[in-house]
Amino acid sequence: MLTLVFIIMMFVVFGKLIGLAIRATWGITKVLFTIVFLPVILICMVVGGLISVALPVLAVIGLVALIGAKS
Repeated sequence: MLTLVFIIMMFVVFGKLIGLAIRATWGITKVLFTIVFLPVILICMVVGGLISVALPVLAVIGLVALIGAKS
């Protein structure tokens, strides 16, 4: 009986830890994409001649950042 309780509690604890790890990883991924990959993609688009696509994308991102900023 104690073994069954132990196994159930292990699943509960490690399930919560896995959920926490996934949420933390998702947060790190969002930060990484926002700070590193987005500017690199925009710069590559401009260098590649896609300024007509990069400028509206940058404008939309800027508007979202201004509206979403809570100051």
